[in-house]
Amino acid sequence: MKQQQNMLVKNPLAVMTGLRGSRARAGQVDIRISGGLISEMGRNLAAQPGERVIDASNCVVYPGLINTHHHLAQNLLKAVPAGINQDLQGWLASVPYPRLERFTPALVRIAARLGMAELLLSGATTCADHHYLYHANGTTEMGDQLFDVADEFGMRFVLCRGGALESAHAHPGFSKTALQPESLDQMIGDIERLKARYHQDTPVAMRRVVVAPTTPTFSLPPTLLRELASAARGMGLRLHTHLSETQNYVNFCREKYNCLPVEFVAEHEWLGPDVWFAHMVHLQPGEIRMLAQTGTGISHCPVSNSRLGSGIAPVPQMAEAGVPISIGVDGVASNESGSMMGELHTAWLIHRAAQGAQATVAEDVIHWGSAGGAEVLGLGAVGTLAVGQAADLVIYGLDHPRFFGFHDIALAPVVAGEPVAVRYSIINGCVVVDKGEIPGLDLAKMRSEAHDGVQQLLIELDNAS
Repeated sequence: MKQQQNMLVKNPLAVMTGLRGSRARAGQVDIRISGGLISEMGRNLAAQPGERVIDASNCVVYPGLINTHHHLAQNLLKAVPAGINQDLQGWLASVPYPRLERFTPALVRIAARLGMAELLLSGATTCADHHYLYHANGTTEMGDQLFDVADEFGMRFVLCRGGALESAHAHPGFSKTALQPESLDQMIGDIERLKARYHQDTPVAMRRVVVAPTTPTFSLPPTLLRELASAARGMGLRLHTHLSETQNYVNFCREKYNCLPVEFVAEHEWLGPDVWFAHMVHLQPGEIRMLAQTGTGISHCPVSNSRLGSGIAPVPQMAEAGVPISIGVDGVASNESGSMMGELHTAWLIHRAAQGAQATVAEDVIHWGSAGGAEVLGLGAVGTLAVGQAADLVIYGLDHPRFFGFHDIALAPVVAGEPVAVRYSIINGCVVVDKGEIPGLDLAKMRSEAHDGVQQLLIELDNAS
């Protein structure tokens, strides 16, 4: 476990708070950290005995970014040739699911370490991982491995415990394998175990468990969808899944259930402030209103949606309606980058390209990537920089030439994008990136393990055209 320190962050060029509007910027203020919380913000604060002073000269300070949808196991599946030019359906059938049975706890650990390192070095301090590598005869140990790796790196971590509860021939991924999905009792039993061991129900929780079947339309029968929602709420757990990622989701719902996807999940008790969905690329105005009225959130994954040709989620319209917006990296097998700042940069640009220069404001994108993520995860004391809030913050160095010549330096990391340099990252009052490095991380060993892991996941499909 990382050790908390009392600290004073001095002399930043700018501090972004993660709040909206006039409160988005705190200016050139120092930040005092005590007991894992922000205890003071102001100009020219004097160091107190025992405090570590962090010099943030030529840096800007942001709230720690909150990744609300990831698939960490996919860090060993980047740019698989068989799937590089496929849409979602083809990609599922040729990249993750044929390899599902090859993933061992050891491989998941290697992939998770790689993914969390990349997240930390892009400014993420919280990761919600949608882990769905479960089947009837498989191990449940992988969820524990993910929590263990999060402890190693000092990250806030939310395990969205996924899986499928449908016949192998109905699920688009399982249809290409000989594996059988879990039973409802298997899934709920493991979730109960994980909750008892890891789940913390506080606004500053370092560990959370979420109920997260892979998709509501393909992964389980409708009757089980309602049962799973009831079980989750009975345990006091939030709910998460994919929805409306492609037009195929919409077509499937219309053809099989004679309704739109958001209408379908509404009928099965999967809307509410304790629910957020990944993607939601294809929505009708009435569906956006339903989401806003129920407080149901989105994890916007602009890079993966672009990479798979899925489309652009109507996030500006959702935000205008009052839908809680957050940002997710998604799996790097359909992204090839695990950078949260890369996602924010793309989110800032992509809607402007589609809807005009007024569609997205950089301050709002920062809000989505920080406070918005905290909202959908139910972490009320995380995601903003203010006195009394959790001390999760990132100090970006601006020594790279791409940041020279800025008039509004506070926005530089978002509007310039990668490469960004995380000089320091602090989570729960603990330094997890120190002078640009993750303490104790052996990059050469990580590279070697990743190479070996890729070799174990190579299959003949890689040569398919």
